[in-house]
Amino acid sequence: MTYFARHLVDALTTPLVVALLLSIGAGVLWIRGRRRMAGALLACASVGVYLFSLVPLGDAMLGPLEHQYHSIGVRTALPSVRYVVVLGSSYAPRADVSAVAAQDCEGLVRIVEALRVIRRLPGARLVLSGGAAPGRVSPARGYAEVARDLGIDERSLIVLDTPLNTEAEARAIVAAIGMQPFLLVTSAWHMPRAMRMMGRVGAQAIPLPTGQQTGASCVSHWTCFLPSSAGLGKTERAIHEYVGLAAVALKLE
Repeated sequence: MTYFARHLVDALTTPLVVALLLSIGAGVLWIRGRRRMAGALLACASVGVYLFSLVPLGDAMLGPLEHQYHSIGVRTALPSVRYVVVLGSSYAPRADVSAVAAQDCEGLVRIVEALRVIRRLPGARLVLSGGAAPGRVSPARGYAEVARDLGIDERSLIVLDTPLNTEAEARAIVAAIGMQPFLLVTSAWHMPRAMRMMGRVGAQAIPLPTGQQTGASCVSHWTCFLPSSAGLGKTERAIHEYVGLAAVALKLE
């Protein structure tokens, strides 16, 4: 799947965009006099937005993704590897903020987790991945700035700043370090798809998921049944990953 096609699919499968399209369809039907069908579409859009904005539904959708791989705790022994790989997220540098502040939430958690473990692996190198569209600074470069600012030696960094998706990242990682085992750092909800991509190209990835968003149930509190941006964010991430996993299964990515 091309870069543009993947982003188009992502945009068209988000709950708010689907609700918008249903509302537009309802408006067209209303104008044409088919008001009962228009009302049904509008009701579907409203109910859909409400349900997909609930935290319990977001947790139910994200949970199966996040629970497939377990994190490595502070006191857990690390595998003996020479590389720690961080997959890209989003980076928006500006003149008035540091590289740390320019990371999105997912990227910041990923790079901090990688720095946590690499300090426990003397001699290991940090592989920073993630490209960007033309005219933008790559997440890999942003990660490198954070690593340098936090005291990591430049000579221990490997920057892969051209891959635009997980499949390209997997291929770039194999090209850079070969078939040597490495710790793979990415968001817990993204790890299942990332591991499938790594396995497809023969990469010897050891999962190190981070940024877990589920596990603390709130269904006993009435506020969990109010729509929220937190719930919507979780369902959007889950849909994004399930679409990606379907693309992997169909060999479209």
